[in-house]
Amino acid sequence: MNTVTVLFFATLREKAGVPRSSLQLATGSDVAAFKKVLFGAYPQLAPHATAMLVAVNKEYAFDADLVPDGAEIALFPPVSGGSADALPTLFTVTEDALDLNAMLASITLPSTGAACFFSGMVRAVTQGDVAHATQHLVYEAYIPMAEAKMAQVAAEIRSRWPAVEGIAIAQRIGTLQPGTPTVLIACTAAHRDSGVFEAARYGIDRLKEIVPIWKKEVGPNGEEWVEGQYIPSQSD
Repeated sequence: MNTVTVLFFATLREKAGVPRSSLQLATGSDVAAFKKVLFGAYPQLAPHATAMLVAVNKEYAFDADLVPDGAEIALFPPVSGGSADALPTLFTVTEDALDLNAMLASITLPSTGAACFFSGMVRAVTQGDVAHATQHLVYEAYIPMAEAKMAQVAAEIRSRWPAVEGIAIAQRIGTLQPGTPTVLIACTAAHRDSGVFEAARYGIDRLKEIVPIWKKEVGPNGEEWVEGQYIPSQSD
């Protein structure tokens, strides 16, 4: 038999009622077989099967993928952060306040002449079908995989915009009040026309697709996990 550790995040953690568990699988089981065992132990998760993402040992996994002995399997909803070429790269998930100046200093080279930042912030009023007040947000992350996927985003940026010098991606987690920066994406280069604007935009868009970070909106009318729509593929 194969004993695996299962980690639950965001909505799935609340449905399961526990943050982690252990399950027994037959040796040689694939992810599809794991799901059968999972839904037998936690039938309340079965309605979430189509939107549930699976990561095995910090990499996205799919039904036909085999589950190694003693694997760590993370379950979560769709996400809502020196290199070989010696260019500065920073990625971090932290409960501490995000420091724009420190981030810029960490990715500035003597040749740097341009920097582009994107910062996401907590809104006090969320627009949508119906505008509603937000008292605070609660962010959580599967940190080891989040940092690995941030590194992947940085590598993708470099492959598309080779003139980019420094890249920094930082995500804050925990309970955050309106007006608080939640995420920072920064790219530096020698000149402003080197792709830094496009690279920073790509960085935040890609983070929202593949980096396992979630947020819960808490307001006067209750609380709700905000889940995305993007389902990673094997190429992610």
